[in-house]
Amino acid sequence: MKNIVKFISVVVLTVSVVACKGGDEKTTAKTYTDSEVTEHSKRLNDWFEEQFKLDLKDSPQMQTRIGDKTDYGKWDDISPEAEAKNLQKTKDRLKWLNENIDETALDASTALSCKLYKQRLENHIEDYKYRLYDYPLNQMHGMQAEIPAFLINMHQIKDQGDAKSYIRRLSGLNNLFTQLEGNLKERQKAGILPPKFVFDHVISDAKNIIKGYPFDNSKENSTLWNDFSSKIENLVLVDGDREKLEKLAKDALVNAVKPAYVSLILLLQEQQKAADDLDGAWKFPNGEAFYNNALARTTTTKMTANEIHQLGLQEVERIHNEMTQIKNQVGFKGSLQDFFKFMKNDKQFYYPATAEGKKEYMDKATGMINRMKSRLDELFITKPKADIQVKAVEAFREKSAGKAFYQQPALDGSRPGTYYANMYAMEAMPSYQMEALAYHEGIPGHHMQIAIAQELENVPMFRKLGGYTAYIEGWGLYSEFIPKEMGFYGDPYSDFGRLAMELWRACRLVVDTGIHAKKWTRIQGINYYLVNTPNAESDAIKMVERHIVMPSQATAYKVGMNKIIELRKNAKEKLGEKFDIREFHEVVLSNGAVPLNVLSDLVDVWIASKK
Repeated sequence: MKNIVKFISVVVLTVSVVACKGGDEKTTAKTYTDSEVTEHSKRLNDWFEEQFKLDLKDSPQMQTRIGDKTDYGKWDDISPEAEAKNLQKTKDRLKWLNENIDETALDASTALSCKLYKQRLENHIEDYKYRLYDYPLNQMHGMQAEIPAFLINMHQIKDQGDAKSYIRRLSGLNNLFTQLEGNLKERQKAGILPPKFVFDHVISDAKNIIKGYPFDNSKENSTLWNDFSSKIENLVLVDGDREKLEKLAKDALVNAVKPAYVSLILLLQEQQKAADDLDGAWKFPNGEAFYNNALARTTTTKMTANEIHQLGLQEVERIHNEMTQIKNQVGFKGSLQDFFKFMKNDKQFYYPATAEGKKEYMDKATGMINRMKSRLDELFITKPKADIQVKAVEAFREKSAGKAFYQQPALDGSRPGTYYANMYAMEAMPSYQMEALAYHEGIPGHHMQIAIAQELENVPMFRKLGGYTAYIEGWGLYSEFIPKEMGFYGDPYSDFGRLAMELWRACRLVVDTGIHAKKWTRIQGINYYLVNTPNAESDAIKMVERHIVMPSQATAYKVGMNKIIELRKNAKEKLGEKFDIREFHEVVLSNGAVPLNVLSDLVDVWIASKK
């Protein structure tokens, strides 16, 4: 382990040739003593910590996510003024780095931190012109559902003070949504409106939040009332305090939350009338430039939209060939398309859409993760301290949410990592995809990578909490493949499911670039998935609608996986018997999320160290 860290340190100094400090690159670099390197590195790391604390002070929601209750009753400021202030802060930080820090005076880990932080600042400044090029409300991660989900999953109530903070957040929703509405109007004025279908999802989510007691005369509790009342149920309170808290919460729900959502729904209904049915980012002002920039940020490569599209087509063909081998292995007579139909429609592969069927799915998914836990020593040197749990997506957002996703644990250990499985449409959750899905979102996928990153020592917080989508999702998809080499996917249908998941990600390359660069319609994208994959139509619809509201995001998975496999193959070829999969994974995971080119450099020096 110590040797691995040592060699990783070497690579950082090797690849970090451009100093944080500006000036003439031809100037002869000064040589620093060990004590000077230690002093300069400490100075920069102290500065990183100061900047993180400043950012944390400005974000009550980030405080809650990491277990800090300083501003437990407040929401973030999402106004344009706050965005402008943040931009100026970014410019000031970049100026300070350029004027005060010489990267050659830093130790290896700090030099990498400097390089990544500076790149993040430069990207923020460059991307500010695209700050309106997103949809704050959408079916994947819109505030209409994320705010209630935040209260439910993040805001813990351990005492009466926590309960009052929860109520203050309910009361503050009006102001937050006033800012949100202003942001939506600003985007509309700039020509940034989602297609019409997005509004149906978002309005439905919003209406779901204000259904039930105390919003109406329903016998059913509303989502937020149910959450609050259940959380205070176990508090030790003196007589009358519980009733007082419940009254305050009820008043906040009726007089703040409901008006906020009603106003938002009215605005959305008006905007929907003005929306069109065009799906791609090409419809935005300077949409092509925005999408190309989004691809560069997402993949951390220089791949063009057309190159990504072609890679997708090639990967689809390769995976189809491997699927055909499994089709023949199980003795199925017919074409691959016939086999897809069989896998889509045969009831043996689906749990019933009943409470019992959903529970059986969740129990088996938990069992898969627990079995993988017992085998981690075969793959990893470092393992996360944080535990992981499996949960169903909450009812209020399950209709519009994705089929599965991961939520990271709290830094203070108060909340485990969570693998969410969506039980809304059981026809989209076939049993033959269960293994790959659990490995991707849970172990050895997102939980291993994200929890390990959060637990890294002697690295700044921005590296523990930050991320590069190609690296994170590339690792997730690679983690679907690793168990195959360990003897998992023993059932050929389950191995077919693994390939089906990889095929899904290959198709994403084709469809994302198709929609945003080649002007494909939503229907064209859906049809491509239906023809080329065994997934349910509901799966295809959700995926295409995700492409539309999150341009470029879905290209990260396959690009990242391919890079990790390429690096591993190269390491095996060069090291032969000296190759150790545990050490390779340590190199990949021990620096947190990094751009793919930096990951490549880290692996190259590890290879050199072994030789």
